[in-house]
Amino acid sequence: MLQKNKIAPDFTLFATPDQKITLSEFRGRNVILVFYPADWSPVCSDQMALYNEMLKYFKKYDAEIFGISVDSKWCHLAFSQSRNLHFPLLADFEAKGETARKYGVYNDEEGECNRALFVINKDGIIEWSYLSPTAINPGADGILEALENLNTK
Repeated sequence: MLQKNKIAPDFTLFATPDQKITLSEFRGRNVILVFYPADWSPVCSDQMALYNEMLKYFKKYDAEIFGISVDSKWCHLAFSQSRNLHFPLLADFEAKGETARKYGVYNDEEGECNRALFVINKDGIIEWSYLSPTAINPGADGILEALENLNTK
């Protein structure tokens, strides 16, 4: 898993069936990457709902948040609409797990992303990362603390 002070690998992934997002387009903004195993799973559903509620706090730190899993763009669309999410879910679908592998958080045994968080600064450098047990929602405290630390630099 990539650690603090590493350059965040760039990627381009589908955010909707007809729109892609490229990480490097967000240089100049703080970015939160949330790798998670699967849409519709109970822990992932709770985790995404929490981050949806935390959006106004993330925005205070000029931070964009992106969820990433190996589910398809169509699965993400249905999941996002059903949960009324207001941030993009990115499909690391083809080649499966390619972006998660770049970040060192792909689980070959399960064929999905590990549950991992990254806070990337405005220069594209990882400031904080955390690998969570799959069955546990890591919450938002670590993200907020990392964003607060960025603000004091």
